[in-house]
Amino acid sequence: MVKAVVPSVVNIYAQRVVEQRVSPFANDPFFSQFFGDMRTRPRLQNSLGSGVILGQVGIVVSNFHVVGNATDIRVVLADKREYDAELVFGDPQTDLAVLRLMDAPELPGLEFADSDAVEVGDLVLAVGNPFGVGQTVSSGIISASARTGRVGGRQGYFIQTDAPINPGNSGGALVDMTGRLVGINTAIVTRSGGSNGIGFAIPANLVRQYVEQAEDGAEELQRPWAGVQVQPVDGSLAEALGLARPQGVLITDLHRQSPFDAAGMEVGDMVLAIDGRPVDGGPEMLFRLLTLGVGSVAEVTYLRDTTETTVSVALDIAPEDPPRDELTVTTGGILEGLSIANLNPALVTELGMNFDATGVVVTGLDGVSRRSQLRRGDILLSVNNQDIDHPRTLDDILRQRPNAVSITFERGGSRGVIRLRNR
Repeated sequence: MVKAVVPSVVNIYAQRVVEQRVSPFANDPFFSQFFGDMRTRPRLQNSLGSGVILGQVGIVVSNFHVVGNATDIRVVLADKREYDAELVFGDPQTDLAVLRLMDAPELPGLEFADSDAVEVGDLVLAVGNPFGVGQTVSSGIISASARTGRVGGRQGYFIQTDAPINPGNSGGALVDMTGRLVGINTAIVTRSGGSNGIGFAIPANLVRQYVEQAEDGAEELQRPWAGVQVQPVDGSLAEALGLARPQGVLITDLHRQSPFDAAGMEVGDMVLAIDGRPVDGGPEMLFRLLTLGVGSVAEVTYLRDTTETTVSVALDIAPEDPPRDELTVTTGGILEGLSIANLNPALVTELGMNFDATGVVVTGLDGVSRRSQLRRGDILLSVNNQDIDHPRTLDDILRQRPNAVSITFERGGSRGVIRLRNR
């Protein structure tokens, strides 16, 4: 079985350009008189990890933290053949990245296991390139099959294993005793930098969705949008709701364009299961929707008062309604480089804003606009006493080249005013 699996696990060498500040006084005009140019300078940063061949069209899956933002990616097979690779798309939220090998022949790919079917105690193997010593196989068991929590600085849904996973194993394969992929190794919990028997893998059922999208020609990840905010039901909340035990997640907010709202669900409903599988946390609910994918229908079981109901929820991407019509200020002045757009469900989700947010929002700041004290996510209410109802409105005001600009904005539910003078 190991002989069959090893050819499908690859080593990945990635390079990225990062900006390195040359001196702590680089932005000080006084010191720059004496020491010249002390601005940031580019530096090459190397990273080492593992990847798994999935499918027979040169598709390789790894971790985003291994290859994300890389300018040069080199993949080395178990038989020492090397190929350049391009990043098809990556997702820092789930720490998955899909690569495509350049000019590679048909290669052996691993089959997927049903990661929802694994049980605690199942034997597994971890295959990767720990510490850069070369391809290595280690063994262990499944320690937990449904672990929701914060690992590696991000919230997610993981399979836990005690198979030794070390730096360099990231992106490698966790396989069962039939050689099928159970998950992609992604992180460890450690104080020493080495494996302490607490490793985490991204479940294969989620990885499968990413591979299918790449094989269909997708150039960016299509993520189903729920349009809901939820909180887990703990012991005290279960008691307050009259439940025999904690279960499910409570809907605390619904976007007016949410597919859950369209299916008849309301704030206060408790989601118990999706497609018959229990849901006990926000990351687990997101995982279930991601594995179903855009264009599918989720059978959602929920509890309202004492009545349990199952409804069909059509899954799609977050709507771009109204169109964001993003605009960057190019008229000069103190707001040169400011980017703004109409808020819609897609942008609300990207910026992590409240569902009731509407209007024109700051999406980026570049150039002199960074001195304006505005921040990404600020909602512009008015400029020079004129309401901002569309990005073009601000552009029209600035084209008149006013001597001063008074901006009323909303940030975190509070209003503020900024007064700027054009030079």
